[in-house]
Amino acid sequence: MSKSQNLPMTAATAKHTQALRDGFTRWPERQAPPPAMGDLRWPADLILATWAQAGTGAPPSTGDAHTHGQSDGGFDRLGFKWLSESARLAPETEIDLAIPLNRRPLDPRIEIPVPWYGAGMSYGSVSEQVMLARAMAAKRWGTFTSTGEGGYPDSLLAYKDHVITQVATGMFGVREATLKAARIIEFKYAQGAKPGLGGHLLGDKATVSVAKMRQSVPWVSLFSPFPFHSVYSVEDHRKHVDWVKTINPDALVSIKVSTPTDVDMVAVGSYYAGAHILHIDGSYGGTGAAPEIAKKNIAMPIEYAIPKVHRYLVSEGIREEITLMASGGIRTAHDIAKAIALGADGVILGTSELVAMGCTRCSNCERGRGCPFGLTTTDPELSLLIDPEWGAERVSNLYGAFAQELSEILRRLGLMSVRELRGRTDLLTYSPREAGGHDGQDR
Repeated sequence: MSKSQNLPMTAATAKHTQALRDGFTRWPERQAPPPAMGDLRWPADLILATWAQAGTGAPPSTGDAHTHGQSDGGFDRLGFKWLSESARLAPETEIDLAIPLNRRPLDPRIEIPVPWYGAGMSYGSVSEQVMLARAMAAKRWGTFTSTGEGGYPDSLLAYKDHVITQVATGMFGVREATLKAARIIEFKYAQGAKPGLGGHLLGDKATVSVAKMRQSVPWVSLFSPFPFHSVYSVEDHRKHVDWVKTINPDALVSIKVSTPTDVDMVAVGSYYAGAHILHIDGSYGGTGAAPEIAKKNIAMPIEYAIPKVHRYLVSEGIREEITLMASGGIRTAHDIAKAIALGADGVILGTSELVAMGCTRCSNCERGRGCPFGLTTTDPELSLLIDPEWGAERVSNLYGAFAQELSEILRRLGLMSVRELRGRTDLLTYSPREAGGHDGQDR
């Protein structure tokens, strides 16, 4: 196609992009949300509140739509026991949101200034532009984002100090060079959205560039088996850790697992295998590419798994030697605080970052041209809807809003550090179903 033939497509893309961005700004200001937006975990009001935060970098000044969903369960039924006005910390009190990612006496000390980093979203499941936007935002905030299992695009190497590289069961795109570049290497043994099923990338998303990165064949569906067929014991698990530590002795090792009923035993096994970070992924996470039957009926909800793992690590005397990160349905700053109060050190964000860049939860993520916002696609034309600089600004603004809101939560609880919140279930309230309250925020 000649350069002149390209111009109409470029003009159409630019026009469509501008219309979308105008909508992300204007819709939160309207009285009624657009039709067919969201679901019960991500209702329209929460999506619009997230768009507003991604635009302004601050929590909304009115209303509470940015604090909860309408799922009638999980985090939406948890609230906080706020201190009286006189007992709260003064607004000018400096709140420490930093957490360490390595609690072991050996290996590099890595601390992030906020208690979260970005979840794995692979090249193929999302566009390279989205991956780059998330990496740029991670660098601005001094935190991390994960490549997911689809390989490590060269464009991310400029941000390698803030990129976690993932090794999953399909071993797609795993290269010695990128393992050496990473400060953190993540083994994905399972994910909460599809536990026991492995990963699946449909053929129309396995474009030429995706197949090249994954060392595969274009337009052929790709499966990541479950589990690693070289790992059936803690001893095998240890061999995996030793393998990457031989390639990159300075890397921290993260282990991503789903939340079966024996997730507490899995956690202890990962500790003894040498992991620095245990990443537990609950059943609320995942994109629209995950089967509903899997998301709703297999893994344990994350709000049950966190305290189960936390308590068992405490009983084994090793809680202070491993960092526990939780994901799978973390949507708001209030969710972040609730997860930490249940026993996590921090959380891992995925869908909320996509919502910041325009996701409406339409659940067409598995199709090559299914995402109307250019997020979960590798189609060359649709991918142009996301400019990495613009996306990085949106995600970075959302981080800023979350940091402000989380600091305010800690002030209202009388805590000067987010680390003081860990495991403080005594600060949580629960609204039983018959009470009809959404999350006890005002109690």
